[in-house]
Amino acid sequence: MPLVIAPIGKTLQVTKIAVDDKIKKHFESLGLIVGCQLCVLSNNKGSLICLIKDYRLALDKYVASKIYVI
Repeated sequence: MPLVIAPIGKTLQVTKIAVDDKIKKHFESLGLIVGCQLCVLSNNKGSLICLIKDYRLALDKYVASKIYVI
């Protein structure tokens, strides 16, 4: 499922990141890679705040819809 519709407060695993290479490399430097675990802390009309390892990452609706989780 796309991250944009993921439930809040549940630990999820990233299965696919369908963004361009520039954004993907930036995510890799932050630890957001296929196989990592994250938790959605809040969802405000599609804009998300996620917890990845020990930090929070804000994602807009467009980018969150390109990240798939299970």
